[in-house]
Amino acid sequence: MSMPMLLIRGTFRAKGFEPDGDTVNFTPDDVADWKLVPGSRPVVPRAFGNAAIRLEGIDALETHYGLEDSPSGRQHQPLPLAHQAADALLTALGFTAVVRDDPERPEKVTGTTPEVVHGYILTRGADIYGRCVALVGKDHQPAFNGYLVQVDEDALKNTVNHQLVEAGLAYPTYYSEFPELLRNALTAAAGEAQDLKKGVWQRDATTTGVKVDGLTSLTADDGAVILPKLFRRLKDYLDLNPRDPSLSCFRAYLAGASDDQFYLQGKAEVLSGMHHVVEVDGCTVRMTHGPTEIVFVEK
Repeated sequence: MSMPMLLIRGTFRAKGFEPDGDTVNFTPDDVADWKLVPGSRPVVPRAFGNAAIRLEGIDALETHYGLEDSPSGRQHQPLPLAHQAADALLTALGFTAVVRDDPERPEKVTGTTPEVVHGYILTRGADIYGRCVALVGKDHQPAFNGYLVQVDEDALKNTVNHQLVEAGLAYPTYYSEFPELLRNALTAAAGEAQDLKKGVWQRDATTTGVKVDGLTSLTADDGAVILPKLFRRLKDYLDLNPRDPSLSCFRAYLAGASDDQFYLQGKAEVLSGMHHVVEVDGCTVRMTHGPTEIVFVEK
């Protein structure tokens, strides 16, 4: 079945922000449209009416994750692939040149050509951080702004979300209110990218396992490529005791410190904690199920 989503037209801007492969800045043509976004959580716009868009259904490698005052500071996954995803997102939206030359904030965009590009978002709500979760594209949809439109597989394939998965530059990452039809379309695109070893699938070690003897195992240019959600959990865990990279307590950490809830495709049981799908053998960690097999419950 298709899914009704709110169509909002507006402009994307990267200058002055730190877009990565699954987050971008958007300003509606009519900022009052933010009030029309469905769901119980409001979108929290900035002073000029713009807000962060978290791309629906995907997760790209991290270019900057964590707080600067955390033990390991802001961290990233292998940057060549992470930057490839970020650049592909902006290129797909219509930016022809992107400059990042701020020595203090290397991920900050200091200039683009053009400065803004026109496009649209299709959204079903905001996340717990006030970001609008959406499908994004650069061509206007044939519907009135501020109206609910039915999003089917064809509409999904016109979005940048689908294009990034198709190119192997983002992992599919599903939440329970994203309909099965659209999940299946992204799963098919990811499967083709994986078969052709595109992007992250050249080096993905999420289910085969990665030896972790410190954060550099996951952050170096030639480091392990894994599902970003697993990377974030590992980074936060290793920050608890920076001098000891042992993974002996990692599954216990996932069970006790994480509120991740999910179910496996085709099963009704809701599991609490990623320890249900993570194995640790010495200093090697792996997930027992790939990203397309897991559906996270909306928070």
